[in-house]
Amino acid sequence: MIESYPYVRDITAVRRRGFEAAPAAAGPDRVPVSAAVYRDVMTSLGFDRLCSEIVAQTDLLRCRVEGADLSVPVPSCPGWNVGQLLRHVGGAQRWAEEIVRTRAAEPLPDEHFPDLAAHTHEDPAVLGPWLAEGATRLADALRCAGPGAPLWTPVPGGTAEFYARRFTHETVVHRADATLALGAEFVVDEQVALDALDEWMELGSLPMHFEVHPWTRELLGPGRTLHFHATDTAPEAAAEWLVDLTGDAIVWRRAHEKAAVAVRAPLTELLLIVYKRRPARGKGVDIHGDAGLLDFWLERVDFG
Repeated sequence: MIESYPYVRDITAVRRRGFEAAPAAAGPDRVPVSAAVYRDVMTSLGFDRLCSEIVAQTDLLRCRVEGADLSVPVPSCPGWNVGQLLRHVGGAQRWAEEIVRTRAAEPLPDEHFPDLAAHTHEDPAVLGPWLAEGATRLADALRCAGPGAPLWTPVPGGTAEFYARRFTHETVVHRADATLALGAEFVVDEQVALDALDEWMELGSLPMHFEVHPWTRELLGPGRTLHFHATDTAPEAAAEWLVDLTGDAIVWRRAHEKAAVAVRAPLTELLLIVYKRRPARGKGVDIHGDAGLLDFWLERVDFG
């Protein structure tokens, strides 16, 4: 889920690209920037809820594709049809399950990721049970391990909780891919959507990204701030995010603050925009301020 910028979206892409930052030169007064760890990040969803969501989101995905034509192309995943997308989801879940179950200390080989070119004509009756099995196995392995179990993750300092959270949101977003490809309306639970955006922001602020993709430093500059505001949530949801690019690192926070550019949209639309599943200039989306900065930011967070 990490490709050309900080935000982790596709866990298998992280693995394929070897997204473990090389240590920066360290001295008595310098800590390697890759030392920042994901372990310190808190999720708004509990560990057990995340495990349950992996299964629940997979079930929603299975229901969506039941009886559907799986040869339909997926515009948000160029080169894949719906059947290939489902094979990707199930393979990724099985890969994560093996890491968690074996407490792997390094990335595993590619055996769970077949050549998707061989899966252009899939049967929903076959894929449905296969997807359900993979999701259940992953959730069971995570519960057996517990949230704090140390194991390899594609970001420093990870534990089993990383996979619970990442695969909840991986499944959510790929459910969106399939749903939109099939011409249906995508909906997601508010708490899940809020945590998906939080995770995106948290992973995107890890300083290791400057080591892996040095050009992301071009995002930093005076006055560069972005505000994302969900318009369909209650005030207590605090569904507002501020991305601050004015310092020497990417910083984010939940906050109602003025920014160089503000994006106002329903929560689900914000999630789809940030994950580049919807264009920013769409129905129900209001952009105020420096739209060029938003375009530049979205260009730099391109996952293609």
